Amino acid sequence: MLQALIFDMDGTLFQTDKILELSLEDTFNHLRCQNKWNSITPIDQYREIMGVPLPKVWETLLPTHSHAEREKTDSYFLERLIENIRSGKGALYPNVREVFSFLKENNCSIYIASNGLTDYLNAIVTYYKLDDWVTETFSIQQIKSLDKGDLVKVIIAKYDIQKAAVVGDRLSDINAARDNGLMAIGCNFDFAKEDELAMADLVIDDLVELKTIVPLYRATTY
Repeated sequence: MLQALIFDMDGTLFQTDKILELSLEDTFNHLRCQNKWNSITPIDQYREIMGVPLPKVWETLLPTHSHAEREKTDSYFLERLIENIRSGKGALYPNVREVFSFLKENNCSIYIASNGLTDYLNAIVTYYKLDDWVTETFSIQQIKSLDKGDLVKVIIAKYDIQKAAVVGDRLSDINAARDNGLMAIGCNFDFAKEDELAMADLVIDDLVELKTIVPLYRATTY
């Protein structure tokens, strides 16, 4: 049995798509009201870069805006995301609770490593009571490099993890696993890209598949 699973949040556990467009539209309407945006909301552009840290998101979506304006936009977007989470407009992916219960019953620890900000992650964990199963949630905010591989390294060191897998939908998750000598399990969900998933050790179409996969690796070198 794998000792631990380290999950991504957005696009892996949480169906970000359900609140993403709504929150982004709110944010760009806010910018329009301030005469700081005069075009359509760049939702498709955001989908393309989904999974990168938010500072890099705003560098991409607001390339001509100042650093201060990007920070203000980031704060407003975070407020809208959290409000939409607390209003019940988001959702977990199917079978999250079932899989978490299985892992807990089989002594497989659960961690979350996300490029999301701490307050945002806490809103999801609290609303859906994920801390009933999750040992600890880690945000990219905790790492100066903003590199998910470094974030996973912190988890491994803190909990002395020897045999584990990173579960996520984007290349940053797969690279984080490889950088730390862990198994990379790719999730073929909403934001996943075929060329990125091709680099994973395994690819799943539903989290429930983990109930079969995890016990098989009791004797692996991961």
